[in-house]
Amino acid sequence: MEHFEAYTDLDDIGEKLNDSDPAVRRIAVMELADEASPDAIPFIGKALEDESTDVRLQAAIALGEFDGVEAAKALAVGLQDKDTKVVQAAADSLAELKDPAAATPILPLTSHEDPNVRAGALRGLKELRNPESLAYGIKALSDPIAGVRVQAIGVVGYLKPEEALPALINCGRDENPSVRRAAVGALAFSQSPHAATALINALSDEDWSVREVAAEVVGKSDFEAAIDPLIPLLEDENWQVRIKVIRSLGKLKAVKAIEAIAPALDHKISNLRKEAAAAFGEIAHPDARPYLEKLVDDADPDVRKNVRWALAKM
Repeated sequence: MEHFEAYTDLDDIGEKLNDSDPAVRRIAVMELADEASPDAIPFIGKALEDESTDVRLQAAIALGEFDGVEAAKALAVGLQDKDTKVVQAAADSLAELKDPAAATPILPLTSHEDPNVRAGALRGLKELRNPESLAYGIKALSDPIAGVRVQAIGVVGYLKPEEALPALINCGRDENPSVRRAAVGALAFSQSPHAATALINALSDEDWSVREVAAEVVGKSDFEAAIDPLIPLLEDENWQVRIKVIRSLGKLKAVKAIEAIAPALDHKISNLRKEAAAAFGEIAHPDARPYLEKLVDDADPDVRKNVRWALAKM
């Protein structure tokens, strides 16, 4: 009885999708989403074929509340919409899917003629982590559009396959800095010496955002071979890079970097002082104590907190 009543409610709301007023049809889509029933997906999918852009947009947004193959099928339609706002909304909703089986209707779209569709499909596949996506992701690593290559790296990186390591390392040499940055970040899953070499090479990339990611990943990956290449980057022109360098030198417990890190304790940017104090706490070597003791009365409470913590570690 309860099932019949639920169906009746959805059917009544679905009738509003035939109303002549697009505002009424749009509200109907919202009501269908509020029902939170998988049985509402076909109705919302129908709204993706509405003549009104606003209705189709609302349908693409509404499908983000659902999961599974049927929702993915409907979103595949929205991803190919003629309006870029609808395409973007469908891509956003695809990225919310969690059921690995939902990858099946999305996979063919990775070869679509429209790069926005290809990018949106790959973005949706990333979170699903379906092993079948790997071949499609690797193929898309050579896509002519940089934005598509970035999303392809996400698919491959989330699956963490060692066999894809050469392809990811190659993307780390891409002409586009966004692609290089994504590839360097994706190497975080591997403990391979080849990954370590690629990351160390990326520390000298011409683009600061690539250097920033590389500096962060070598610390998380515990690549001690990166210590010497990291130390010169303490003088990088971008403070964002220096913060990641200091953090990684701390994680790597680089005693030899203490003297090089020390000037950051006097920097006007409090985040640099805070990271330097934290790094000294991670290194926990008595040579850092004199530098830390000068900051016990720092103006920034977070810096003072890290200084106290670091001194306690010693």
